[in-house]
Amino acid sequence: MTQVIVEKGESFESVLRRFKKVCQEDRILSEVRRRRFYEKPSQIRKRKASAKMRKSRRSTLKDQMRRY
Repeated sequence: MTQVIVEKGESFESVLRRFKKVCQEDRILSEVRRRRFYEKPSQIRKRKASAKMRKSRRSTLKDQMRRY
C-alpha cells in the first residue's frame, strides 16, 4: 500500500504531488492499466518476446556504437 506522510503546515497540492510521484515510482498505474482487461497466455508470451527482442536490439546497437 502506498502511503505519504503529511507534514505539519504542508499544502494539499504538495502532498498530492508527492503521492503521484510515489505511485509513478511504484508503477501502480501501469499495472492497473495492464490488468484492466484479461490477457490470454499466448498474448502474454508474445508481449514478453517482443520486449525481449527490443531489449536485445537496443543492447546490440549500444555495443556497435562503443566499438566505433
